[in-house]
Amino acid sequence: MNRDKKTIGILCVLVAVLLVFAWLYQKKTFSPDDAEPVTAQGFKLNTIVTVTLYDSDDEDLAQEALDLCDKYEKLFSRTLSSSELYQLNERSLPSSDGWYTLSQETADLIETGLSYSSLSQGAFDLTIEPVSSLWNFTSEEKVVPDKSAVEAALPLVDYTKITLNGNHIRFDSPDMGLDLGAVAKGYIADRIKDFLVEKGIKSGIINLGGNVLCIGGRTDGTPFKIGIQKPFADRSETLCTVDISDKSVVSSGIYERCFELDGQFYHHILDPSTGYPYDNGLVSVTIISDKSVDGDGLSTTCFALGLEKGLELINSLENVEAIFITENYQIHYSDDFQDTVAVS
Repeated sequence: MNRDKKTIGILCVLVAVLLVFAWLYQKKTFSPDDAEPVTAQGFKLNTIVTVTLYDSDDEDLAQEALDLCDKYEKLFSRTLSSSELYQLNERSLPSSDGWYTLSQETADLIETGLSYSSLSQGAFDLTIEPVSSLWNFTSEEKVVPDKSAVEAALPLVDYTKITLNGNHIRFDSPDMGLDLGAVAKGYIADRIKDFLVEKGIKSGIINLGGNVLCIGGRTDGTPFKIGIQKPFADRSETLCTVDISDKSVVSSGIYERCFELDGQFYHHILDPSTGYPYDNGLVSVTIISDKSVDGDGLSTTCFALGLEKGLELINSLENVEAIFITENYQIHYSDDFQDTVAVS
């Protein structure tokens, strides 16, 4: 995606970042009958993760929920050498006749990734790992992989060339690999919510670096207000706020992990057909859904599909709404968004 001198000043500025603003953690956001929330926060999954409970004073419970991130990182991390996914990609897991045995959690997440790969007809492809491993969007060093390396990796990207049977998987090529980054945080948020609901929590917010999942609403019965930042503006300026109860709000966009080199802008959402970042006129896609894993998968899928096809997909689904933001700063809502989601 090329940027001329008029736009270079806004490259990598956060766009449409989903925030639960500071007032949600201060008394002024609560009714007089509300108690102080309990919060656990830490750097997990390469982001800041926050678990906030509004109807409990159990700090240990909040911390226990937060620590679940460590369990799932040991399963799903593409870069952690001890993780199950890393060992699968390296073919060091137990196998029999080419079939590798997975934990049920990893098998479930791969199944979800395959479903969105199929839904997008490969515009989102969980076998992007041979290509995504060539890029590093978290390092301060700005490096574009060699064209020859990208071209050599592209034939290995094809979700139809893996077979999942229960918790067993096999690959058509020994050099194929999986990248579950587009769905993992949503899955983990859902599991944290399941854990807290089982413990009796009815009011809380799970925020995995912008993947926001609400448990119920506020303790006074009103929805949480989740702010969506105004594009290319200060964090305190909101595009809008949405009223959310017991739903997920997830965004994917060019601002999340990116860099500029030699006048060229690069971001982490890679096109499986080229091996380079998508350049389709979109800045971000925000999804509101019941489950966070669906919001995670759909936000990436819809970004990959582009505005027209992405909106068409969302409008064909039930109980899912979306906001698309384009490079000209126009906002596009799914058909039923403003009828089903309170926006202010």
